[in-house]
Amino acid sequence: MKIINKKAFHDFEILETYETGLVLNGAEVKSVRSGRMSLEGAFVRIIGSEIYLVNAQIFPYAYARPENYDPKRSRKLLMHKREITSLKSKLSADRLTLLPLECYNSQSFLKLKIGLARGRKQYEKREKLKKKAVVRDIERALKSKP
Repeated sequence: MKIINKKAFHDFEILETYETGLVLNGAEVKSVRSGRMSLEGAFVRIIGSEIYLVNAQIFPYAYARPENYDPKRSRKLLMHKREITSLKSKLSADRLTLLPLECYNSQSFLKLKIGLARGRKQYEKREKLKKKAVVRDIERALKSKP
């Protein structure tokens, strides 16, 4: 099971990545393991000395009680304190943001890969797509020649 935030790779330039743990309730774990999570529109925020995943949607587990369940609640992430303080200083220095990139299983734990990112301008996104198309055409041409 791997849930990827494809939009983040298109809209942002990822500078560094970090692996964090994810604090979830019981039914949320089963829901994420079955792939029922969306990272689109989600971001990571540092509040005090703790780090939170905000606006990520974990859909309700089908066999759990839906009482008082908020699918978009803020969820705490697990990182070392020194990593959080270094991230805080990097965020304050430049115009950077923290984004969730992917969620996956690591042994029996759920991990979230977050990235320190800088937003791309519209023309940069177009240039990236053009370069990708040119590379694809070159590979196709080389592959078709006997």
